[in-house]
Amino acid sequence: MFTVKRGRLALVSAAWVGAVVALAGCASGDPLDSGSDKASGDKLIVGSQDYYSNEIIAEIYAQALEANDIAVDRDFRIGQREVYLPDIEAGKIDVFPEYTGSLLQALDKNAAGGTSDETYATLQEALPEGLRVLDKADASDQNSWTVTQAFADKYKLTDIESLKNVTEPIVVGGNAELETRPYGPTALKEKYGIETAGFKPIEDGGGPLTVKALVDGDIQITNIYTASPNIKSDKLVALADPDGLFFADNVVPVVSDRVTDKAEKVLNTVSAALSAEDLVSLNAQSFNDQKKAEDIAAAWLKQAKLF
Repeated sequence: MFTVKRGRLALVSAAWVGAVVALAGCASGDPLDSGSDKASGDKLIVGSQDYYSNEIIAEIYAQALEANDIAVDRDFRIGQREVYLPDIEAGKIDVFPEYTGSLLQALDKNAAGGTSDETYATLQEALPEGLRVLDKADASDQNSWTVTQAFADKYKLTDIESLKNVTEPIVVGGNAELETRPYGPTALKEKYGIETAGFKPIEDGGGPLTVKALVDGDIQITNIYTASPNIKSDKLVALADPDGLFFADNVVPVVSDRVTDKAEKVLNTVSAALSAEDLVSLNAQSFNDQKKAEDIAAAWLKQAKLF
């Protein structure tokens, strides 16, 4: 088992090292071996959001790096983007799983949307000095405005704009940050003329408390990520977004300049293997089966034959 460091003091003076060996199951010839990285005893700091799915991806990154003799410390469940982004920008975290569109909107509130590749290219230009994104994965965890199937059927809801059909008060629920996000309740009013009837903070990142509030009718709409297994199991509907209110949100590692070419190859190997179907399965193991992130990550890496 791994010890997860949740405290913020673990971020101080985090430079990394470690000689890297080839991923088992990959081509022979030590493709990741290009010199010594054991000049010091410092470690890469791998961080995660306070969101179970993000923690699983961060654990996959951490275990893949460790399997290649790169020492890491974990600083998981830090919080939402408003909390951890300043630490990433300050270089206090070296590796962090992010989502292309959401990160772009956080860095540039005037950014235009576009295809997955366009969003990724724009994000690369928007990053502050000292940070870069590595290869994006096929896996994505899109933001979505989500309602129950019963609510959708009652008002014939298909896409976000169709919320104008609703004749009862619409209470929005979710993380407090959702209230001020570029795609939040203000955007619903400004873009579509949809009035909401208040906001209920539920601080579990679209998790069981949010889902229960939606199913129980305490809220009428929330932001559930599209890789959530609960969309199917709890009979929810992610409303279509033909106008691109939400940007493409492919999983992507954001890294500091302490991440060398060797570690970059390890992380890019993970991204190349992580599919959209994989992410839904990983999330289901956490949410429905209550498995630990480190066990889920280890099983996926073994199944993918990455080491």
